[in-house]
Amino acid sequence: MANKLQMQDWPYLKKYQKENAALEVLDSGQKRIVFMGDSITEFWSALCPDFFAGKPYTNRGISGQTTPQMLIRFRADVIALKPTIVVLLAGANDIAGNTGPSTLEMILDNIISMAELAKANQIKMILCSLLPASDFPWKTGSFPAEKMETFNTMLQQYAYANEILYLDYYAAMVDERKGLKAAYADDGVHPNKAGYEVMAPLVEKAIAKLLLSK
Repeated sequence: MANKLQMQDWPYLKKYQKENAALEVLDSGQKRIVFMGDSITEFWSALCPDFFAGKPYTNRGISGQTTPQMLIRFRADVIALKPTIVVLLAGANDIAGNTGPSTLEMILDNIISMAELAKANQIKMILCSLLPASDFPWKTGSFPAEKMETFNTMLQQYAYANEILYLDYYAAMVDERKGLKAAYADDGVHPNKAGYEVMAPLVEKAIAKLLLSK
């Protein structure tokens, strides 16, 4: 059963309300980049603050979130910030069933809706693969590895068909069990500092590519 706070603000729109209102205007020539996602995105700032420091990067990750929650807050936490690029990493919590059962098609539908909103508002998008995971520590025995691999294929096909940049974290971080390499996470799901150090140059290369494109 949802707790009282979830019932009052299911997508958690209040989390970044004050930060969004106080967001500084960028210097001339700077392009805002919004990172949208769940705990993997949110924790990035805490574990690797230097990655965000001094850059026009805005972290809008919320731990535990699923794609329907992100879709609801996409206008407030992405479009309203007028970014040039949004980096979207989402879907693992849907597979875990955090807000109820979801098929892979349902997850992709929500991501497609966010991609279409971004395009309608002249925001370029980077669609990130799910990171590998052989199990979820908060829902053990769910065996998500095959679903995550299949979903990444679906996401990649959609991205290529619609000329959206697809960022493959999965290939750089997967082990022989289709899980996250032990060196990159302490719980098999959330990157540690070493994991984020693998991800950082990959996303910065993708951002640089989009900034150079017309």
